[in-house]
Amino acid sequence: MLKLGEKETREILRKAGIPLVREYTARTEKEALACSRKLEYPVALKISSRDIIHKTDFGLVKTDLRYPQEVGKAFKEIMGNVKKHCPKARVEGVIVQPCVKGYETVVGASRDPQFGPFVMFGLGGIWVEVMKDVSFRVCPVSREHAREMVKEIKGFRLLRGFRGKPAGDIKALVSVILKVSRLMLRNPRIREMDINPLFVRPRGAVAVDSRIMA
Repeated sequence: MLKLGEKETREILRKAGIPLVREYTARTEKEALACSRKLEYPVALKISSRDIIHKTDFGLVKTDLRYPQEVGKAFKEIMGNVKKHCPKARVEGVIVQPCVKGYETVVGASRDPQFGPFVMFGLGGIWVEVMKDVSFRVCPVSREHAREMVKEIKGFRLLRGFRGKPAGDIKALVSVILKVSRLMLRNPRIREMDINPLFVRPRGAVAVDSRIMA
C-alpha cells in the first residue's frame, strides 16, 4: 500500500466535506516563523512526510508554542530528530497549525476482503492504542448507526460533558463519520484511512491530522 502525501490527503478530505484545521507548510525556520505570524498563538509544528506515521514517537510534533523563539527552537529540534531517527524519510517540510482544543477522537476506515469497507470510531490520540475503546460499522453507515457508534464507546461520557466541561458537538461528529463512510464507498482506491485526532468542540469538529493508504 502507498501512503498519500499530506497535500493529496487534505484535498481528498476537503472534497468530501470534512472540516480541516488551517495549516501551512514551512521548509525553513524563517518560513515557519512567517507561517506562525499568520495564525494565532499558540501554534503546533509537526513533520510532513509520507514515510513517517508515528510522529510523536520520534519527537516530530511540538505543541503549545506561544512565542517566535519557541517556534524557531521547535523547528530545529524536529529537523534534527528527523535526521537522527528517520534519515531515509522523504520530508516535504514542517506543518504549522494553530493549537486546537476539544475532545480528541479518531475516525478511521479500512477494507475487509469479505465484508468490504467499514468505519471505526473511538477516542483519539494515544488513547485509541492504549484503551482500545472503539466501535465499528460496515459501510454504508446510516445516521442512526453513526450515533450508535458514538454512544457505544466508554469515552462517550466524556463527550457528553464531564465535571463541568462542555459537551462535544455530537451532531458534527456524526456528520464526519457519515462523510468517511461515503468516501470509502465512492473511492475504491482508498485501502485505509484515519483522521487522528479529530477534535470535537462544543460547536463543530475539525480534522487535525490524517492518513490515507491507497
